[in-house]
This record gives sequence, C-alpha cells and structure tokens, in this order.
Amino acid sequence: MTRIKLGMNTGFAINRFPEPEAWTRVVREELDLSYVQFTADLLNPFLPPDVVRDQLDRLKACIKRYELIIDTTFTSTFTRVNHLLHPDAATRKVWLGWFKKWADISAELGAKGMGSHFGIFSVSDYENEAHRNALLGEAVESWQEIAEYCKGLGMKFLIFEPMSVPRELGWTMAETEDLLARVNRGSAIPMKLCLDIGHAPHPDERDPYMWLERFASVSPVVHLQQTESGHSRHWPFTKEYNEKGIIKAERVLKLIRDSGVDEVMLAFEISHRERFPDDLKVLGDLKESVDYWKDSIRASC
Repeated sequence: MTRIKLGMNTGFAINRFPEPEAWTRVVREELDLSYVQFTADLLNPFLPPDVVRDQLDRLKACIKRYELIIDTTFTSTFTRVNHLLHPDAATRKVWLGWFKKWADISAELGAKGMGSHFGIFSVSDYENEAHRNALLGEAVESWQEIAEYCKGLGMKFLIFEPMSVPRELGWTMAETEDLLARVNRGSAIPMKLCLDIGHAPHPDERDPYMWLERFASVSPVVHLQQTESGHSRHWPFTKEYNEKGIIKAERVLKLIRDSGVDEVMLAFEISHRERFPDDLKVLGDLKESVDYWKDSIRASC
C-alpha cells in the first residue's frame, strides 16, 4: 500500500512570507500540513555563512515548534538557472560547490533527499551537438559527485524534475529514462524524479497521466498544480480552476497507487502573480486546494 503524504513546496512563500516564523506558521496553522519541500530561494547558500547560520537556527526552532518535517529540498524560481550546464566552466564549478553547501543545509534540516532540474543548456550550447554531449557528460559526473557527498550526509536519494523545453532536459519520456539510467550507473545513492503533473513537454507527450503511469514508481515527490492541456499554469485547485483544468485528483491517486511506489509526497507548487488582487487570494486558494486533495485522499482509501 502506497503511503501518500500531502505537503507544501515553499515557492508560495518567496517574497510573501520569507521569515521562517511566518511561512512555518502558515503551513501548520493555516494549511494544516506537516510535510514540506523547502526551496533554496528562502535560504540561498550563496549568502554569507553567518546569515545562513542565523536563518538555519531560526528555521530549526520553527520546525520544532510547529512539528514540521522537511521531507526534501529543491531549487526554485530564482535558482532556475543553468547551474551544472552553464557555458562557463568556472561557473559550473561554483555551482557544484553550491549544491554541496545546499546538501549541508538540507541534511541539517533532516531532508532525506534533495534536487533540482538536471541543468539548462544555453541556446548556443544546445545547438552544438558535440559540445552539448560533452557538457551533458560532465553534468552526469557532477550529479554523481553530489550523490557521493549526499550519501556521506546520510541522505537517501536525489531527484530531478523533467522540464518542458528541450534545452532544459527531460522533455520526453525517453530522454528522462536515459538521464536516470546514465546518472544511476555510477551514483552512490539513487537519482529519482520530482514529477510535475502540469509540465507541458514534447507535443506528443503532453498527457500528464502518461507521465504518471510511466514514472510514478520512481517519483518520491510529485508537484501538484492545476492546469490546462499544453500549459503549465500552476493554478490552485479551487472550484473555478478545477472546472476548466485537466488534473483530477482521483485519477492521479489511482495511478500513483497502481505504480506500487512505497511512499510519495504530493507537494503543492501553486503560483500567484504578484499583482492586485491575486496576491490577496494566496492563502484562501491554498486552503481550498489542500481541502480538495485531503477529501480526495480520504475518498480513495
């Protein structure tokens, strides 16, 4: 029987609830959730060590106070950059070090896994096949080095998120399987997926249920967003959006359970634009989304 955990990706909190005391209270008291996928935009390892230390101490106190569980950690909006596929070799090296610092933070917070997108090619690098292949091979080796480091910290797995355009990688199911196979051939801990059910990749593979059927068994985290076909809207699961969206909780839950995966965290990744009046709807929309999924999980048991 698959254990399904409902949790929150902290992207919603960026620039709204950046204080550890604020977003942790919202997750526990406003949304009644226990599980969290903590994102690097709330505590970037590029910050000075004394700032990181202070934020970590505050965050750990809040986690204890509200009895939260940092299940995994991930990159987010401001860290959706080229990183391990940056055109500049010195910059790639900096990002390799960044991921190790992020692993230190993740492990201290109790996360059992961490991840990101696999890497993003620049347009010029992607268009040069020989250079593209060489850079991808280097990125695979970098992820394997990160895996070795994370194993030493007691972490159980890494995750990457299949994206929606070719140069961001994982835009087809075959490419996603190839990336998993390549990195796992020499990985100290397994690389798995953070599957986003709203991503709109290759035109022939835009059915999110196809991706769930194929990859739910290797996805310990699934990002939840309501969307329409061919788009990645990151809408909430409110009555308004559920009427026009294609994501149906009961179908998602069935495919996950049918996959045989032992455990999965369904993490809300819902975005609201920073404009009026959308910014005022954030908490109400998140509450309605949580209620929708909680009701669906109960009904499916």
